[in-house]
Amino acid sequence: MKITGSSTAARKIVIVGGVAGGMSAAARARRLSEDSEIIVLERSGYVSYANCGLPYYLGREIDSEDTLILQTPEALKERFNLDVRIHSEVVDIDPESKAITIKNQTTSQTYRETYDDLILAVGAAPVRPSVPGIDLPGLFTLRGIEDVQAIESWIEQKQPKSVVVAGGGFIGLEMAEQLTRRGLDVTVIDASDQVLAPLDPEMAALVHRELIKHGVKVVLSSSIKEFRSPSNQDEIAPKSSWVIAGGHAPIFADLVIIGLGIRPELTLAKKAGLTVGDRGGIRVSEFLLTSAANIWAVGDAIEVLHPVNKQFTRIALGGPANRQGRIVADNIFGRKETYDGTLGTAILRAFDLTVAMTGLNESQVVLAGIPFEAIHLHPSQHAGYFPGAERLDIKVLFRKETGELLGAQVIGKDGVDKRIDILATALKAHMTVSDLADLELAYAPPFGSAKDPINLLGMAGRNVLDGLVDQVQSDELPLLNTEEFCLLDVRSRTERELGFIPGSIHIPLPELRKSLEKIPRDKTVVAYCQSGQRSYYACRFLSQNSFVVKNLSGGYLTWKSTADDVKAVDGISTAPLAVLAKGS
Repeated sequence: MKITGSSTAARKIVIVGGVAGGMSAAARARRLSEDSEIIVLERSGYVSYANCGLPYYLGREIDSEDTLILQTPEALKERFNLDVRIHSEVVDIDPESKAITIKNQTTSQTYRETYDDLILAVGAAPVRPSVPGIDLPGLFTLRGIEDVQAIESWIEQKQPKSVVVAGGGFIGLEMAEQLTRRGLDVTVIDASDQVLAPLDPEMAALVHRELIKHGVKVVLSSSIKEFRSPSNQDEIAPKSSWVIAGGHAPIFADLVIIGLGIRPELTLAKKAGLTVGDRGGIRVSEFLLTSAANIWAVGDAIEVLHPVNKQFTRIALGGPANRQGRIVADNIFGRKETYDGTLGTAILRAFDLTVAMTGLNESQVVLAGIPFEAIHLHPSQHAGYFPGAERLDIKVLFRKETGELLGAQVIGKDGVDKRIDILATALKAHMTVSDLADLELAYAPPFGSAKDPINLLGMAGRNVLDGLVDQVQSDELPLLNTEEFCLLDVRSRTERELGFIPGSIHIPLPELRKSLEKIPRDKTVVAYCQSGQRSYYACRFLSQNSFVVKNLSGGYLTWKSTADDVKAVDGISTAPLAVLAKGS
């Protein structure tokens, strides 16, 4: 990010969109120029509201809708001298004459407004699938205050008992949690074989288990084919529809929440002839300028450059949108500030778990053709001897040759936000996994360990980079030829009794030195323990005794997370470990 020069010359700035990036740009522009005319046009009836808090209001964790409305047009006029016009839809842009056409949705009248600079913060619209029954009553998307009011009205009038959430992304899982909290019977349906696409499968499996634990039914690998209207012949009819997905029998739904992702609002951009990129967003420069002079764009509608793989992508997050708005305002007044891309750092609460990620996931790294290593760890979030220690499940990806960080995922009950923010900062700073070992992090028993989980990641990664250990990943185990590989469990007998990887031989670590004759020397030994640390010790010992040996990254816990991710094929299972269903 670089800044050069500045100007306070008065401008007429028109902003299309009054949430996140749009309001950030408006407030920053006013701070830079008291004399500029700043107009904010918002199609809905609300501006500057906390749309990320909408699910939590529906679940009554936030008890008042008013707390979500951060500012009103009147307050913005008084505080910042902004001309904020709600119910005002921009229907056309004329880049040549630098003018826009606005429709007043209350009166249906249209008028023109000129600009010196135009900022498009138009956002994105929820995806509604083109399937039969999509317009039936009781089907809702969630994007703004009006959506919340419509869902709330349906709940009050119909008193639903069951809800189907279509889509296992961030909004879908937030709604599943909050509607469960409100006492509804929730089913989540997703066309993919996992929820939360940014997670790798073994990490998503932990989320599946948490949903199941709290009574949410999860139907995977099942595209929605139809929303079927209740029939007079139904003995018990849903208040909304029957949901037809995959090869399943119809699923009862008194209420349906459609959370199938979002699509950038491109109508205005296309009318204005602005360049749209291959990823389906408005293409902008490093200064967030579109292909037309004096037209800027921010937020969910634009494509951004991913700092890790240097590819354009679309990442809809509030934090980046707010920063983009600020940068555009700076650039309008000549400061020449660049936007360096979006890592995709995100966090979600799923009942008792916190789920977070930053950077690339494994499938993205593979698609980019980057040689990489993966580290799985399962440390406690603070000192194990201090009461309340909870496990963290961490996965970090880094370049095979240099150790440069590529991405990370962290799941746990406590301490997740702290670790993902450290890892996101390390990614931003182009640090290596080895650098993590040297970070000086705050330590006291209630908060961490003398070797923080971040430090342990660095130490494990450094061991791999230095050639002190070779790794095998859990998903590689089924591919190993048993005639060439030997799986060695070095855990205690008590741990072994609670479960083990089939086909493994068992020699507890303290007995290893006197049991070498039990280990075949003509095979590669793959050692595992509960989380990977003791098996690393075993690998070091065996390698110094002329064995060819590899460590199972993340050990039994990583393997078990996917082994327990049961998927039934004959409808919604009621198995105690998994209420999951895989469509045909």
